Amino acid sequence: MGFLRDYRAARRDEAELGTGVWRRAHDRFRRGLDRFHQILESLPDREVVRAVAPTANALADLLPGVREVCAAAHHRAPSHSQDTPASAGGYLNDVHRELSRAGNAMAQAAEALTMARFVRDDDAHRLDAVARRAEAVRGHVDRARALLAGAGRGVNPTGY
Repeated sequence: MGFLRDYRAARRDEAELGTGVWRRAHDRFRRGLDRFHQILESLPDREVVRAVAPTANALADLLPGVREVCAAAHHRAPSHSQDTPASAGGYLNDVHRELSRAGNAMAQAAEALTMARFVRDDDAHRLDAVARRAEAVRGHVDRARALLAGAGRGVNPTGY
């Protein structure tokens, strides 16, 4: 039963996200999110875990939005290679760049969480970097969404 479910999920992902840049951007974000949660679950300090849980939940709440942006971008400009498809004014390059930055910021948030394990300071101070990185992730996802929405109306909301 698990094999069939995995097969169907893979087929759905391929249909919605393609096999190119949009799929890779989504999968990279998801891997970073999974890594963040793995690190959180492995922390021995339960107080830190409780303090970071809302941030972890907020990051998890971004995944459907990332999928939505990637699926919409794939629908507008299908990608089955490593090249970002051409677009008027290059807005798809900007969308992909923001998705890539979101993935990078997610990896940095996981790294900051790992480092918080070793800092011997008060909880609020050692978790500042995690919160800053999480906010950066949200900002990049929001900009990618705005770029894609603005392109449909013929505007570039970020001014790139």
